[in-house]
Amino acid sequence: MTQHVINAGAREVGTKGALNELRRNGGIPAIIYNRHGKTKALSLNAKEFQKSLEGVSESTIVKLNVGSESFDCLVKDRQIDWLHGKILHVDFFEVEKGVAMRAKVPVHLVGTPIGVRNGGVLENPVHEIEVECLPKDMPEKFELDIAGLEANHSIHVRDIVHADSVKLLSAADQVVVLVKFAKAEAESAAAAEAAPAAEAAAPAAAAPAAPAAK
Repeated sequence: MTQHVINAGAREVGTKGALNELRRNGGIPAIIYNRHGKTKALSLNAKEFQKSLEGVSESTIVKLNVGSESFDCLVKDRQIDWLHGKILHVDFFEVEKGVAMRAKVPVHLVGTPIGVRNGGVLENPVHEIEVECLPKDMPEKFELDIAGLEANHSIHVRDIVHADSVKLLSAADQVVVLVKFAKAEAESAAAAEAAPAAEAAAPAAAAPAAPAAK
């Protein structure tokens, strides 16, 4: 497993003007906090941090170097200026060895489903699974082999294979991925099912009415 390393510097808690100045000079204000409520103000180099993020998800434990100190952390939150494509602020959460933690683990789909090759449509409504476990047991991702998935079949949270040390917190009956018939095929299937019923009803409709009793 690749160890992701992020370098940061300590900074004083500044005013809004000071934070904007830091951003103009190519920096990103950040903080690190832990479960005890302790926080520390940090500064990041924007270009270096962007490169460090490659392959990092919310469940990836990174090594955060702050001067002579080092912390095991999660990149918990990023405030982004979507208009200009810039990161405005980053929150790191310090994890502790031997203490259970919660995180959202991304789902990676592998393969092309049989149902899609036969004209179905793939849907992936759930992209992350919330889990709880010790830091050492935290999975970076869940890989789902969907090559054998046929049309009108699905995979639920309860179907995800995971270590006994990892507890899945997302609802077990949530659909993670499914294959549906394309609309035209679904309409054809519905028409095919309706045809026998229509044929059975036709003779009854054509039968002459019984003569009225005299």
